[in-house]
Amino acid sequence: MKAIVIAEAGVNHNGNLKIAKKLVNVAKLAKADYIKFQSFSHDKLVTKKATKAKYQKSNSNISETQSEMLKKLELSNNEQSELINYCKKKKIKFLSTAFDIQNLKFLLKNKIDFIKIPSGEITNLPLLKYISKKNKKILLSTGASTLKEVEKALKILNKGKDVTILQCNSAYPTPIKDLNLRTLNTFKKKFNCNVGLSDHSLSIITPAGAVALGAKVIEKHFTLSRKMKGPDQKSSLEPKELIKMIENIREMEIALGNSEKIITKSEKENRKIIRKSLVAYRSIHKGQKFTKKNITSKRPAGGICPMNIRKVLGKIAKKDFKPDEIIKI
Repeated sequence: MKAIVIAEAGVNHNGNLKIAKKLVNVAKLAKADYIKFQSFSHDKLVTKKATKAKYQKSNSNISETQSEMLKKLELSNNEQSELINYCKKKKIKFLSTAFDIQNLKFLLKNKIDFIKIPSGEITNLPLLKYISKKNKKILLSTGASTLKEVEKALKILNKGKDVTILQCNSAYPTPIKDLNLRTLNTFKKKFNCNVGLSDHSLSIITPAGAVALGAKVIEKHFTLSRKMKGPDQKSSLEPKELIKMIENIREMEIALGNSEKIITKSEKENRKIIRKSLVAYRSIHKGQKFTKKNITSKRPAGGICPMNIRKVLGKIAKKDFKPDEIIKI
């Protein structure tokens, strides 16, 4: 089963529907399974005086509040509906993250495949309880969370039923050393559920590594250009990087193959070339004994396997052997 790849456009459209559609085009070109946006109302998400995170200040108006910034990044329900229809036209699946119940209700009306719970909402009890009553598959991001907080959230979400836990780090961009991909193994062992990666690093290799560790879902931010203004642009992949990242994932899936150790069709031809046979090290005359001094092993295979040398030593040669001639008894 292939991993689900979610191209996270987030708010990298800067509140512009035309840019959002361009992001849809890129995600489709990159062969992502889903493109994901964010559904929120700034006045329901943050207080008026909430300050911005350091990474948000670095690529936007420093003086504005987080509320003022988010207001510019909102997409109305009508705009989202147009995006949903555009995704259908382009034959790529639409997803969005809701940060409150009202926006989630809008998404559920549009029959999204997954409810995505962002890292910041993992302790939002009212939202988690509302989600637990819905018959939907859930993606749970775990950035800036402890294992105990993840466990509490899962208990609320019907004890982890239909929940895929996403390892996540909430630094934008995430330093490679802080990705901790082996946490995927911890989640699998402790919660016995599907796992995935919500990756905020700029690496195009780490998602493939997560797939090798069993990730069933990969989520990655992307943008049209990191030079664009906006809080998440600098921590997002550019189009060519997104394409290569997904290629890496699909190549890793092919490389993983299965767990059987077999001689594959592609290597059978070389098997005879790389294996060895017992051969005469020097001239051996009829009637002489085979000893460690007059036989050795060399390529190709086809004669007596060197593993059977003990069966040959001490035997009498029934014919003459020239140097390098394959021993046959």
